[in-house]
Amino acid sequence: MIPFSPPRIDQKIIDEVTDALKSGWITTGPKTKLFEKELTAYCGNKSTVAVNSWTMGLQVLLHWWGIGEGDEVILPAYTYCASANVIIHSGAKPVMVDINESDFNISVDAIRKAITPRTKAIISVDIAGFPCDFDEIMNLINEPVVLEQFQPKGENQTKLNRILSIADSAHSFGARYNGKRSGSFTDVSSFSFHAVKNLTTAEGGALCFNMPAPFDNEAIYTEFCTLILHGQNKDALAKTQKGNWRYDVEEPGFKCNMTDIQAAIGLVELGRYQENLDRRKSIFLQYDEAFKSELWAILPLHTTKEKTTSFHLYQLRIDGITEPQRDHIMQLIFDQDVSVNVHFIPLPLLTAYKKRGYDIKSYPETWNKYHNEITLPVYYDLTDEQVQIVINAVKTAVIAVIGK
Repeated sequence: MIPFSPPRIDQKIIDEVTDALKSGWITTGPKTKLFEKELTAYCGNKSTVAVNSWTMGLQVLLHWWGIGEGDEVILPAYTYCASANVIIHSGAKPVMVDINESDFNISVDAIRKAITPRTKAIISVDIAGFPCDFDEIMNLINEPVVLEQFQPKGENQTKLNRILSIADSAHSFGARYNGKRSGSFTDVSSFSFHAVKNLTTAEGGALCFNMPAPFDNEAIYTEFCTLILHGQNKDALAKTQKGNWRYDVEEPGFKCNMTDIQAAIGLVELGRYQENLDRRKSIFLQYDEAFKSELWAILPLHTTKEKTTSFHLYQLRIDGITEPQRDHIMQLIFDQDVSVNVHFIPLPLLTAYKKRGYDIKSYPETWNKYHNEITLPVYYDLTDEQVQIVINAVKTAVIAVIGK
């Protein structure tokens, strides 16, 4: 069976994790701090805090930003549930909007129509690793009519005095946009280092801060190190200093710090990340070449003059089919011992959000992209021979269902 997206676990990873275990630092320690610094250097942002998941990183960020009851956060209807769940848990309302015709990312025009005086943040999702239109989003946020609507509450919102732009960069580590790397596209970016991501720490994530003046991004880093450790102002590493046992809890915080075991994996992954990107790009190009002449194939947009994907997901679409036909094609591919997936079931189709009044009919482009989408395997250890097996399995399955 060709799996969908297994992590790259080899002797280098095992040795680095073993080193962490033998060091005595299995919670947040020197490897985590080094990982944060190297992430900042790689991405080109101003400061980075490592966390135990994308989800908790965003939850703490929304808390820090003062998001609560009566507030609204705009996000695409086409995303994984985590993007909306954190908004629900903050007490705010997720305001879902449709996506572009040209790609799977949030529509700037749809954002414009959704902004109200209650809008406090926009979460733009880099689906499949392809960057959103962040410059256009920031231009929209800074339009006088939008600035005039903003009603800040709390110190941070008052200091910025506009809508916060958040990049959901769960898929886009290593992607590029106008010469910059993901993590530095906008105010704050949040990465996922889950097991299926390009760069993994098994579970984990990171918040990358790029806040404008008068914000001090190093001070934000220090504040978040406290927030993610129950509000405690000293972590275990600091308390190892002789006589430095006394600590304070500055406010009720969260518990979502990254461990050195996770960071050990991340350090190896980051050190060889370019070869990962290069291999993934090679697989993308092989899929492009194989399917470009098929009349039924709609290839994913992954490279433009301004943008380069992280080559995280290859989202192939089958023109002219129904959702049941898509599912049948997928089953036939599985029957050939090839794993495929769908990214994603849109939020309005999920029970948790249908019962809150969201209707997929309000998001026609989201439905248009979803109902015929099949995500193909892409990972470092996928061989060229296996890529050809995937290609043949897809073609065989499609022909069996649509007859051409």
